[in-house]
Amino acid sequence: MSPTTQALLFALLGATLGAGVVLAWRISESQTRPPVTTSPTLPPGVAAVLSVLRSSALVVDASDEVLKASAPAIAMGLVRERHIAVRELEELVQQVRRDGQIRETEVVMQRAPGIPPRHVTARVAPLSSTLVLALVEDRTRERRVESIRRDFVANVSHELKTPIGAIRLLSDAVIDAADDPEAVQRFAGRMHTESERLARLVQQIIELSRLQGDDPLDEPVAVEVDGLISRVIDENLTDAGAKQISLVANGTKGLSLLGNREQVAVAIGNLVANAIAYSPEGSSVVVSAKEADTTVDLSVTDQGIGIPASEIDRIFERFYRVDPARHRSTGGTGLGLSIVKHVAASHGGDVRVWSVEGQGSTFTLTLPRKSSIPSLEATP
Repeated sequence: MSPTTQALLFALLGATLGAGVVLAWRISESQTRPPVTTSPTLPPGVAAVLSVLRSSALVVDASDEVLKASAPAIAMGLVRERHIAVRELEELVQQVRRDGQIRETEVVMQRAPGIPPRHVTARVAPLSSTLVLALVEDRTRERRVESIRRDFVANVSHELKTPIGAIRLLSDAVIDAADDPEAVQRFAGRMHTESERLARLVQQIIELSRLQGDDPLDEPVAVEVDGLISRVIDENLTDAGAKQISLVANGTKGLSLLGNREQVAVAIGNLVANAIAYSPEGSSVVVSAKEADTTVDLSVTDQGIGIPASEIDRIFERFYRVDPARHRSTGGTGLGLSIVKHVAASHGGDVRVWSVEGQGSTFTLTLPRKSSIPSLEATP
């Protein structure tokens, strides 16, 4: 056999052996490779429905991977790296997948330190043998409102007991002292004081209830600040005169703000009444107005007892009293500053306080200013 023929035979044999090795390797790989599975797809129309839901929605497959998440669900932090980020919700999804039963629960989602937890309700239902749908609603605001309302009712009940109980005891004392004109007159005077306190408390509860929602004003109107301050001073002249306290109007004249005249009058009136109650005899209370770019600052300054620095952050809470004993002597209800805060919120404004014990306090209510609009009439 010639050398050329031998070389050709060896080349053909090598090619045949190489092809056999490649074929054997591919057969072995196909036997050992796991079967390719396609991820389940959403049923027709589900994605479109989820895109318009206001609820936070998740669709989870058999491996607990999130196939579809609505924008609110992502914003709420329910999904992290295509998996459910809330352990309680993940466990609920697994339970529903096992038995196919629709389940509902409430979950408290802890957040970063200093941020209140989020309260949500979750409803989980099967979409197919492998897919599970979870709908989540944020109930944090509702829970907060319920808590506020519950505390408010409890506090009102407690506050009403004090003057009502006092009037009942005083009426019994009047009956027992029927033969003592001086005692009857003394007890009757105290009954009058407690009845005024009760009437003031009921009126402030009504005012606070109207403002409870902190809803923005639908149709704010222009309110002349000068007339507002004159009205508040006139309404408090009697109480100020009883303590020889002078009420002074100061600041920029001719300003106008946008809001509800009655609500603003109540807020400033409460600030002036507080200033009178906590100021010494013969001092003065100043009500002033100052304009800014888009706001008006209405300030009430007194020379009273002042507020401890540790208490300033809490004085706007309902029924909170820096000195409960002094409030009883002055007839305070603990609602006046809370009303001021609600008026500021409903007007899109703010209220702040400066105070030093023994020197006095300044409360400033900031509200939107009505800008003067130049006339569009042509000059003759």
